[in-house]
Amino acid sequence: MGEYGWINDPNGFIQYRGRYHLFYQHYPYGPVWGPMHWGHAVSEDLVTWSYLPVALAPDRAYDQDGCFSGSAIEKDGRLYLLYTGHVLTGSGPDEYRQTQNVACSDEGFVFAKLPVNPVIDIAQIPPNASKQDFRDPKVFQSGAHYYLVIGSNDCRRDGQVLLYRSPDLLNWEFVNVLAKGEGRLGSNWECPDLFRLGGRDVLLVSAQHVGGDALHNLHSAVALTGKADLAKGVFETDDFQALDDGFDFYAPQTTLDDKGRRLVVAWMDMWESAEPTRTWGHHWAGAMTLPREMILKDGRLCFKPIREIEKYRRNPSAWHDVGLDGEIELETGGDSYELQVTFEAGTAVEFGLKLRANETEETVLAYDRAQKMFRLNRDRSGRGPKGERRSAADLADNRLELRIFVDRCSVEVFIGEGVKVMTARIYPGRRATRVKLFSKGPCTVRSLRKWDIVTRTIGQGEERR
Repeated sequence: MGEYGWINDPNGFIQYRGRYHLFYQHYPYGPVWGPMHWGHAVSEDLVTWSYLPVALAPDRAYDQDGCFSGSAIEKDGRLYLLYTGHVLTGSGPDEYRQTQNVACSDEGFVFAKLPVNPVIDIAQIPPNASKQDFRDPKVFQSGAHYYLVIGSNDCRRDGQVLLYRSPDLLNWEFVNVLAKGEGRLGSNWECPDLFRLGGRDVLLVSAQHVGGDALHNLHSAVALTGKADLAKGVFETDDFQALDDGFDFYAPQTTLDDKGRRLVVAWMDMWESAEPTRTWGHHWAGAMTLPREMILKDGRLCFKPIREIEKYRRNPSAWHDVGLDGEIELETGGDSYELQVTFEAGTAVEFGLKLRANETEETVLAYDRAQKMFRLNRDRSGRGPKGERRSAADLADNRLELRIFVDRCSVEVFIGEGVKVMTARIYPGRRATRVKLFSKGPCTVRSLRKWDIVTRTIGQGEERR
C-alpha cells in the first residue's frame, strides 16, 4: 500500500544494488486520482518495504500534468527511469499530449530529470498510432541496443504496442508497430512489458474496454506468448491468456532478479470500480498484489507466490483427512493469513471455503463439480464492491489444491500449481475473522495448513527493527 493518498500502476520495478525498488503512480495529497507523481519503496525481500521520498513530481513543461507510468534500468551503475510526461492541452477528455522522458540517479534515491527531455516526442509517433494515447514505456536491453515498448492504439479502437530502439537511452528511433489486438483485445493498450521466459517471448498488455468469456473485466491484464523479432519489430503470437481471473489485477510489471526469477507485481484495484476507503476517512486508495514468480509450463503461464513470504509465517496449525458434508468452522481464524488446502472431491457437487466470515459476512471460494468451475464470490464480503468471478479448473486425480492469501482487505487464490490466480479486494468488518469449510455432498479435506502472516512496513525515517 502507499504510505498515504492514492496509488495505482507499479512502475520501475527493478533489483538494483541488491535491493528491490518499486515505484508507483501516486497522488500524495488525497485518496483520489490526481496529477501523478512517482512514489518509491525499497525492500530486501519483497515483503517488508521501506517508504522513500517521492521520486518524480510533475514540475516541468513536458510533464506538468502528470509523471505517468514507466520503468527502470541500470546503465553504467546508475539507475535510469523512463516515464511518460502528461500535458493537458484543453478541457476535453481527449485533449492532452504524452511524451517519453528520462530521469537518472547515481544511488537510486534522488532523481534528476535530464535536460534532453523529451527523448521521444509526438513527432516520433507513427501516422497509424494515436497522438494522445502514447504512454507507459517499458525498457529492456538486447545486445548492443536498448528497446522500449509503448502502449498505444491505432485511432480505430484497436490496441497496439509500439517498439523503439536506442544505443544510449537518449536517442530513440521508431522500429515498428510490434503487435495489435486485431479487434480481439480492446480499444487501447497500456503498460506493455516484453521479456523472454522458458524459451518463448511474452508480451503483457493491459487492455482497455474488453470483455467476453476469456476476459471478465472491462479492463484486463493479458499475456500474449509467441516470438519477437526485434530487428523487424514484429511479434508473432498464437495465444493469449488473462493474467488473473479475479476482479482486481491491472497494470502488471515484471523484473528479472539475481535468482533468475521473472517476478510480477500488479495494481490490486480496477478502474471504474468502487474504492470504499476513499469515503471512510481512511485517506488512502490502492494497493499492490503479493509479488508472484512467473513460470512457463506446457506453453502456459503459471504463477507462484514468492517464497520469501514463508519467513513471515506464525502460529501454524494443521488438519488432515477431515470428512466434510455440510459446514464446519475452524478453531482458528484471523484477518491476515495463508491457507494451503487439498480437497478430495468424493461425490460432492460443490465444496470450498468461506473466509473473513461472521454472522452476516463471508467471502466464498467454491468449486462446482458439474461445471468444472471455480468461483470467487464477494456479494457478502462487507462494504465494498460485490460480484462473482468464475474460472474453468479441472480436478487432478479428483483433487483440488488451493493456496490462499488473505489480508485485511484482499484475497489472492492460487489454483492448482498456479495455473489460475484470482485476486479480489474485500472490505469486511473487524469481527469477520472466521474460516469455514463446506460441501454439498461428502468430500474429504486431505490436508489443510494455516499460518498467520505477520508483516510490517517502514515509514520514512523509521529505523528497521
